[in-house]
Amino acid sequence: MLKSLRLCLVLLIICGIAYPLVVTGISTVTMPDKSKGSLIESNGKVVGSELIGQMFKDPKYFSGRVSSIEYNAAGSGSNNYAPSNKDMIERTKKDIEAFIAANPDVKKGEIPADLLTNSGSGLDPHISPLAAEIQVPRIAKTRGIEEAKIYHLIKEKTEERQLGVFGEPRVNVLELNMALDQMK
Repeated sequence: MLKSLRLCLVLLIICGIAYPLVVTGISTVTMPDKSKGSLIESNGKVVGSELIGQMFKDPKYFSGRVSSIEYNAAGSGSNNYAPSNKDMIERTKKDIEAFIAANPDVKKGEIPADLLTNSGSGLDPHISPLAAEIQVPRIAKTRGIEEAKIYHLIKEKTEERQLGVFGEPRVNVLELNMALDQMK
């Protein structure tokens, strides 16, 4: 019994204390920004993270994906409804109506799926370039900026596939909105 307790104590120290400290130390030295949460600052103030989406309701900003947890990073997840679920169908219908009301130039069948669906975590900070482009007329009108400049900004902020193969092209909504604020 004593040997088992000693083994548990040794493994607790190695796996529960030493290993996490070593990994944290290595990440802090090799990737200091990422180890602190990939925080985004503006004027010396933290405004968000590259990894966690935020809700933007003001029409002068790009809006991101739907989040069933309202982008509360304290707990991630989604309701995991099937496409045939009545609550999911109703929520999607309301989201379509709200999007069309905010973007009157858009027709019902033109809305990209990523603007109407949750990500698995409910915290995804990215949208597709198409989801950003479909919002350009509203933003250009609200801000009084030429659409061409905003399209160029989207292209500039688009992140390509990782290693040229994995994932899809995407745009970080917070970074895009911050760049939009810097436009004259």
